Amino acid sequence: MKKVLTFAILLTLLLPLSVTAQDAEPTPDVAMLGEGELNISYWNGLSGSDGVTMNEMLADFVVDNPDISVTSEIIPWNTLYAKLQAAFVAGNPPDLILMHASEVPQYASYGVVKDLGYLYESGGGWFPDEDVSAITYAGMQWEGTIYGIPLDNHGRGLWINIDHFEAAGLDPNMDQPTTFEGWVELFQQLTLDADGNNPTSDDFNVDNVVQWAYGVGNWPLADFLTLLIQHGGSMVSEDGSTITINSEAGIRALSQYQDLVYEYQVSPPAAGFDTWGAFAAGQLAVIPTGTWFRNFASTLDVNGQAWTTVQFGEQPSTWFGIHTFLIPDSLEGDKLAAVERLLQWMSDSENQVYWAGSGQVPALLSAQAVLDPENYPSNIVMGQSFTDYGFLDFKSTVTQELYAALDPELDAVLNGLKSVEDALNDGAERMQAILDRAE
Repeated sequence: MKKVLTFAILLTLLLPLSVTAQDAEPTPDVAMLGEGELNISYWNGLSGSDGVTMNEMLADFVVDNPDISVTSEIIPWNTLYAKLQAAFVAGNPPDLILMHASEVPQYASYGVVKDLGYLYESGGGWFPDEDVSAITYAGMQWEGTIYGIPLDNHGRGLWINIDHFEAAGLDPNMDQPTTFEGWVELFQQLTLDADGNNPTSDDFNVDNVVQWAYGVGNWPLADFLTLLIQHGGSMVSEDGSTITINSEAGIRALSQYQDLVYEYQVSPPAAGFDTWGAFAAGQLAVIPTGTWFRNFASTLDVNGQAWTTVQFGEQPSTWFGIHTFLIPDSLEGDKLAAVERLLQWMSDSENQVYWAGSGQVPALLSAQAVLDPENYPSNIVMGQSFTDYGFLDFKSTVTQELYAALDPELDAVLNGLKSVEDALNDGAERMQAILDRAE
């Protein structure tokens, strides 16, 4: 009872708008899979094409395990977290949850999710500790305890329109630029107005662009954090006590992103520009996106291929996350045994390779190693960048609150409403208050 009361208080403090979010939530996409009497209720936020792949896998699982059925609810991520916290407070959470590793500290700190160390080989279980990267393994833990079973690594990269490159006389298999100036030069060649002029021409008409090179509005938060690290900065100081987004590195990173719009005119402002739709329509040459773009890209009449994230700073970096399975601490008995069977099935190397069809990178290194480059080029290209220089979200119980405070400041800059310095200073002030409260 003490844990539930504590969680209820924290819910009131941390998510004062959760009731409104629930009132406005979209109807979940619910799939009933199998006819077994032992039913698993499972919530996840895979509302894109990766959700289709997940339900295909669940359909196979219940065939292999006919005594089990699965009720899969796909709920958009922001709505999922609000609904999930309310479900925990009410004492009625689903039997299995898929969330991002960045959420593990918050739920672990509430005492509402199960210590899963016993499922790992190091704890006498079946999950192979040594078959995942060190950073993935670390992402499953909070304060020395293992709370998650990783499904994948997913993160940022680029998709390019090969035809746009070739029309500009560019080799789509070229070595990617490693400086901001190199990327600007490339983007200038890929941005065209209705008369065929690019931004280096005196006759270029920015009000009549028919082909943009890049779109800064796809996910400014992940891209800013990436550039921040590339310039040697960080969101939080090494000791975890001070917000540092408004450092020299942060100002430089956000200024470069702003300059793509307002100085070099190779990207439209963030607001009102649909990067996915523009790429699909042949109006965008390079889209910053993620592994999850793979299946959407395969449906397009666009000759495209995956690249790794832009490098504007001195060192490469790219954001990535981990889809992570968690089990409520209250789950016991036959239901728990059924969930464990599902997790073991999902973690089988062959099924991990099947999951790569969603676009994500399998968590198991052995599954990554057998991916066919002809069928899974984007998984391999982006997955290698996560291994080589990827970074995870800041590990804290208030990470999402920090991001919520930063997001509007980035949008204001990329829409010409605020200076870089003012936006980062204002964001840092609010973020510091959140961080101080959590300590």
